[in-house]
Amino acid sequence: MNSRHHFTSKFFQSLVFACAIFITGTQTQARESHTGARLIVQRAPNFGTEVVVHLEIDGRKVADIQRDHRYEGFVSAGRHVLTVSPMPNVERRRPTSLGVTMRSGRTYIFTATWEPDRGVVLRRTTTSVEAAPAKPLPPH
Repeated sequence: MNSRHHFTSKFFQSLVFACAIFITGTQTQARESHTGARLIVQRAPNFGTEVVVHLEIDGRKVADIQRDHRYEGFVSAGRHVLTVSPMPNVERRRPTSLGVTMRSGRTYIFTATWEPDRGVVLRRTTTSVEAAPAKPLPPH
């Protein structure tokens, strides 16, 4: 009976160890599977509560960033154009764009701010604010 208990105990220890290795390996693969540059676009606090920042990357709609939210995703290395506009756009402001060359493995953080003469503009920043992720937009 004692040897059977010993065998069962060793079996479950081995099973737990194997599961731990599998889970750790899967998490590492998920982190490493993202290639390209990490992009974060957050809102400055000087926006109105009802104004949303509409974000496009290379002309493709990717997110509408609401209050206390931010966009976070990965883009391929190379040159990209980030475009932002307010929604609703009651003042009929033109979207503003910013060209950025992104390098793989780097993180790029931008804050969408409001300028009275231009509307929504992106400013490169070095720190990100904890916020909920923006809901991605369906492809058009």
